Amino acid sequence: MNLELQDKVAIVTGASKGIGLATASALLDEGGHVVANSRTSTPELDALTARGATVVLADITEADTPQRLVDAALSTYGRLDVLVNNVGATSGRAGFLDVADTDWARMFDVTFFSAVRTSRAALPALLDARGAIVNISSINARLPFPMVVDYSAAKAAMTNLTKALSEEFAPRGVRVNAVSPGPVRTPLWTGPEGMAQGIAAGAGVTAQQALDEVVPQSMGISTGRIAEPEEVADLVLFLASARSANTTGAEFVLDGGQIKTL
Repeated sequence: MNLELQDKVAIVTGASKGIGLATASALLDEGGHVVANSRTSTPELDALTARGATVVLADITEADTPQRLVDAALSTYGRLDVLVNNVGATSGRAGFLDVADTDWARMFDVTFFSAVRTSRAALPALLDARGAIVNISSINARLPFPMVVDYSAAKAAMTNLTKALSEEFAPRGVRVNAVSPGPVRTPLWTGPEGMAQGIAAGAGVTAQQALDEVVPQSMGISTGRIAEPEEVADLVLFLASARSANTTGAEFVLDGGQIKTL
């Protein structure tokens, strides 16, 4: 299937690893142009630069960063067609009483308000291009766990924002959709201090066994495995493309069947 993304220009936030990296790479594979944002440089970002991406190193929570990303797209490529709001962060909590006001503020600033500010900065250019926004939400918007109570609330706000932006801007030519993954094989899970390590310690298995066996079984993932970042990226690209030209205001859950309700 030709996604018709050749020469389309996209901003991808949180592009140094995981879903953001996979999305930026897939867009380049399709012949698109990418403005990739991350706080810090990594070998993976260097590889994107070598493939032609424009990398903007900046903290997305800083007030001027969203406009810097848009300006980079317009000055380098002359247009902006796609925004992928991917940045997010989570920390394990003991429960609600463990989360201080500063934790709540930081979580919403990184995970939700970054999308608010970047969407606001990008929309004038996206309206000109009749483009698309794809927000990376989470199944935690529907399955709020006490250990990620603030993250779950921020992602619920992201899903709600997706619908609100679609209601306002779809009639003006900008489609807005959300992708809500379940567990994905990203550094959040696989890193040295990732969630797999904690689960492995509790279950008396290796981190690899935790990801391959314990997590799918304990979370009721029907396919028997967690998702790969590239699978999420494939869905993001479809929603960003003209092949989904009448799809807007929708949330697409990619969780291997973990959520059992309609």
